[in-house]
Amino acid sequence: TAALTRRVACPDGKNTATNAACCSLFAIRDDIQQNLFHNECGEEAHESLRLTFHDAVAFGKGKQSGLTSFWYSRGGGADGSIITFSDIETKFHANDGTDEIVALQKPFIAKHNITAGDFIQFAGAVGLSNCAGAPQLNFLLGRPPAKVPAADNLVPEPFHGVQQIIDRLADAGEFEDFEVVWLLSAHTVAAADKVDPTIAGVPFDSTPDLFDTQFFIETQLRGTTFPGKGGNQGEVQSPLKGEMRLQSDHNFARDSRTSCEWQSFVNDQEKLVETFPSVMLKLSTIGQNVNNMIDCTEVIPIAKPLPKNRQTATFPAGHSNKDVEQACAETPFPTLKSDPGPATSVKAV
Repeated sequence: TAALTRRVACPDGKNTATNAACCSLFAIRDDIQQNLFHNECGEEAHESLRLTFHDAVAFGKGKQSGLTSFWYSRGGGADGSIITFSDIETKFHANDGTDEIVALQKPFIAKHNITAGDFIQFAGAVGLSNCAGAPQLNFLLGRPPAKVPAADNLVPEPFHGVQQIIDRLADAGEFEDFEVVWLLSAHTVAAADKVDPTIAGVPFDSTPDLFDTQFFIETQLRGTTFPGKGGNQGEVQSPLKGEMRLQSDHNFARDSRTSCEWQSFVNDQEKLVETFPSVMLKLSTIGQNVNNMIDCTEVIPIAKPLPKNRQTATFPAGHSNKDVEQACAETPFPTLKSDPGPATSVKAV
């Protein structure tokens, strides 16, 4: 039998924890669920997940990026600097649009006894739990306050090439090629606000409130239309009305180094939920000493499963295998059913 872990009663009289240091997180969780996320997998949850990446990835050892070592005396990875030094970092081109979620998160940090670095990763994990089908992300507590802002030009952009993004992430957190694909799973619950400035909340797949594999299917379909005006840097044609396709997602789905890994997620929900927590644990601790941190994963809620009618991935209505731009040379694209009815169009979030 498994040994029972001793739990401590938290001062709130409601919760117990394996480590007393985690007790303060229950009140923060309940506050942000109600007053930031409104218990939904909506824009605030999406943007909070995005912020975990934009804060953490602005870090490097200078191995492959060709930038001078001077830059690396600045920035501490997942340290909250995007909030602490928001007047500097939210003005970086790659961080366009992060100012809104930063402004929403700041009052919660001021109200609760938590560093900005811890809050960003905690909020990302709690927000994701509102998305049906999502895995429970790990949360480690103990990031010290940021001392300096991150440097510019360290966050990948959608118009960067595959090799440039792979190199940048290898430098930032020693991510392998396949782990970059795993990280991009986040786009299954994501939308763009600033790629096309004329339209807001444009999802990257047809189910932005579900953590499912539709993103990997829909990015492999032939692009035919733009959700707005088109001609924007970092955007290519998408297959569905109202859906945004980033140039980088399009390229990762078709590049020989990553296309088979990309395709492997199609209709494999199990793989999706197994891989995302491991890569997010790596992301959320960039620049941190994990030996000094406390595992408070137990405070992160468990998401609901995917609804019964979405447990098997499908082609959106009006699409089928004939619309797939096959890229993986090793394995044919899985055969899927198509949703019935008129061609799918995607609503803004």
